[in-house]
Amino acid sequence: MSHPLDRPIWNALTTRQAHLALVSGAAVRIDPAYGPFAAARDKSEDAQAALVATLRGPDDRIGVVEREAWPPPQGTQVLGGGDLVQMVFEGPAPEIDPRIELLTEADAPQMAELAFATEPGPWASGTHRYGDFFGIRLGGRIAAMAGERLLLPGMAELSAVSTWPEFRGQGLAGALVRGVVRGFLDRGDTPFLHCYAANAGAIRLYETLGFRTRAQLTFTILALA
Repeated sequence: MSHPLDRPIWNALTTRQAHLALVSGAAVRIDPAYGPFAAARDKSEDAQAALVATLRGPDDRIGVVEREAWPPPQGTQVLGGGDLVQMVFEGPAPEIDPRIELLTEADAPQMAELAFATEPGPWASGTHRYGDFFGIRLGGRIAAMAGERLLLPGMAELSAVSTWPEFRGQGLAGALVRGVVRGFLDRGDTPFLHCYAANAGAIRLYETLGFRTRAQLTFTILALA
């Protein structure tokens, strides 16, 4: 029997985040305002056709995260993606840096600016509404942020860990990761995350913060052919 994290998008959008899912037969897609993520029930012909049906036009994109590269359904093409490392937190509950603050809707423009500049992962107009996002301000500006994304039963994904280049090297990302992790643990969720396998520096940082590699996954970006 597979682990829920082997199919994180399917298992999030059919459980705790079903309210964000657009259902297309045997496939689900998150509301595009939140991001591009989609998943099919399986690789059967009808499920693959349902996955295609989630695409809204030639300029639309969906992202599939699975243990292996998802075979492109008929009528689609692969536009990118990459190998991912999935990590799960196994350390003790960390302390929270007092500089960390909860970000609000008023911070959305600064959050988007930081996300687009540093590319921590897909970001859309509603991504900041997945759940709680936190930041550290320096000079009145959001210097770094981190928050949550996918939610599965008993598990929550750390996401959008990002720091402006001029503020790197000050431990801000580590402080924010610890703060988000502590929040997850306090509410009973096991923290997990995804990181591009080629990003050795980020993987080393997460290891020092108590994360351990659980599995290798693949991110596949699909569009209409």
